[in-house]
Amino acid sequence: MIKANSVGTCAHVGILLTEDFSMLSFSSLIAPLRMANQLSGESLYHWSTLTIDDAPVTAGNGIKVTPDNHTSKIRHLDALIICAGDQIPYRGTQSYLELLQGMSSELVFGASGSGTYLLARAGLLDDYRCTIHWEHIAVTRERFPDLNITPRLFEIDRNRYTCAGGQAALDMILCEIRDTHGVELSSAITEQLVCDRQRDGKDNQSLMFNKSLYRAQPKLAEVISLMEANIEEPMTMTDLSSYTGLSKRQLERLFRKHMHCVPSRFYLQLRLEKARQLLLKTALPVSDIASECGFVSSPHFSKSYRDAFGLPPREDRSALKSSSIGFADHARPG
Repeated sequence: MIKANSVGTCAHVGILLTEDFSMLSFSSLIAPLRMANQLSGESLYHWSTLTIDDAPVTAGNGIKVTPDNHTSKIRHLDALIICAGDQIPYRGTQSYLELLQGMSSELVFGASGSGTYLLARAGLLDDYRCTIHWEHIAVTRERFPDLNITPRLFEIDRNRYTCAGGQAALDMILCEIRDTHGVELSSAITEQLVCDRQRDGKDNQSLMFNKSLYRAQPKLAEVISLMEANIEEPMTMTDLSSYTGLSKRQLERLFRKHMHCVPSRFYLQLRLEKARQLLLKTALPVSDIASECGFVSSPHFSKSYRDAFGLPPREDRSALKSSSIGFADHARPG
């Protein structure tokens, strides 16, 4: 949780902007903090913008932002979140590393998008779960093989906050507000910002819908399309191999290289993601959802679901409903 250092004062969050930072991520970080203050009638959060040299910086969309705080005041922050751009920052990072490494590791550090790479280079993500935009997962894993990188939209692990960027920054901050100030306030913010629900830390990025990868790897696209078309009655690896003309060994190599898992694991995750969507968007009984997603029994489904998302289906449905707006009830009650 992001807590104020002094009793009775609001938590001060610094947003460190890099060159070509994402304006969408920037707005998504600040909007829920502003709304938390407005809806609660209290000063729960204060935020300020910073740049590495205290000079104006230009976002990826060409809008220039002038920082409203100096890096000399950075030690007075309760949290520092790096708001970066779409590309991995390979050059000119020494100043960032010196700044980050000179701060207490006990501070709350966060990153949006490729900012995770800077935290990793500074050694601030060692022994923490973290995430980064799906485009950069492979290169980040290669550069930091011991880093625990997940494909989640965001990860909050103790005092480390990382997200994939874009709207995932909004999800991450909403989760922070919910955990620190309660679900009633975070739900009110969600409604005010016209979001259909608060996506939580169990939601994955849509790695399977990477269109550029599909174009570069047509056989991979073909296999995944077959999987998506056969959720209720899953195909065997033998069937997938036969339909695509690939051996099982070739299938495994293809998925390990590009999806970072074996085909069966990817297929299972695809079915579980579909099940989670049905839990959220319909009132179908859990047994029906299990059947529609290709599970032979409800106990098998519940165990697989709990292993993937940390809660059994019924408990997760209740949690999802409590953080959602307009839960669809277009199926029979269950």
